[in-house]
Amino acid sequence: MRRVIVNTDAKNEADDQFAIVHALLSPTLDVRGLIPAHFGRHRSDRSMEESREEIDLLLRLMDLTGRVPVADGAAEPIPDESTPRDSPGARLIIEESKGPGTLYVAFLGPLTDMASAILLDPAIVERDVVVIWIGGVAYGGIDAAYPGLEFNLGNDIAAANVVFGSGITVWQVPSNVYSLVSVGYAELEEKIGGTSDLADYLIKQLVEWNATYHPEPIESRSLGDSPAIALMLYPRGAQSRTVPAPRFGREGHYLPGTGNPIRVVEAVDVRFLLEDMFAKIRRFGRQKEI
Repeated sequence: MRRVIVNTDAKNEADDQFAIVHALLSPTLDVRGLIPAHFGRHRSDRSMEESREEIDLLLRLMDLTGRVPVADGAAEPIPDESTPRDSPGARLIIEESKGPGTLYVAFLGPLTDMASAILLDPAIVERDVVVIWIGGVAYGGIDAAYPGLEFNLGNDIAAANVVFGSGITVWQVPSNVYSLVSVGYAELEEKIGGTSDLADYLIKQLVEWNATYHPEPIESRSLGDSPAIALMLYPRGAQSRTVPAPRFGREGHYLPGTGNPIRVVEAVDVRFLLEDMFAKIRRFGRQKEI
């Protein structure tokens, strides 16, 4: 089993929920903890707390309350590149980094808690830790869903600079890749609808989020956080290249950095990702009926 932690701004949008569930339903992933993350003050003054409430709801729907560690992350970005936001989530990352084998830490939102862990315990960068981050815009001038400041990066640019400049192993999934993991309402209904209360909630909250926040007619959504889970399930199931770690400017653009090598994911096996997730959610529903 691979030891993993999932750090998630779970109530920010409607895709984190699918990624969390996929990780928890995967028998080769030993989920050592879930860390609720903040997502700025765009829609709430208590974003981390709302992420915690969403994680707790998913665990109840999966009959996993009390069986998966949940450690609150920071409620705010780090104030600068030298000052951590100490939190139970950052401390969980530090402690698990001392365990046997590789620790994979997936960040589905800002990198606040990873940066804080590095600033609290600089020796963590020498341990066998892989940071998988959903964030940042495309490299090389590729047109992407985010022509400006990418959301996850924008919620803590200082944290991204700490992590990318630290020398720790980083796998980055930028916006031009994660935005292509799209599912339609009809597909969701046909693949998992009616199979369990969990499945119905996943569909319902996605449709409701779109209806509330999307500015134009739509019948689909990108499950942009799910590539992080696919990479943990099968690390070689992606096309990627190694680039020198950049720094991030105030507008989210790339600047020359330390040159530490990072892995930038350029494509993921979306067929495997979605079909594996749908199959596990359907199987969960069948097992609930027994």
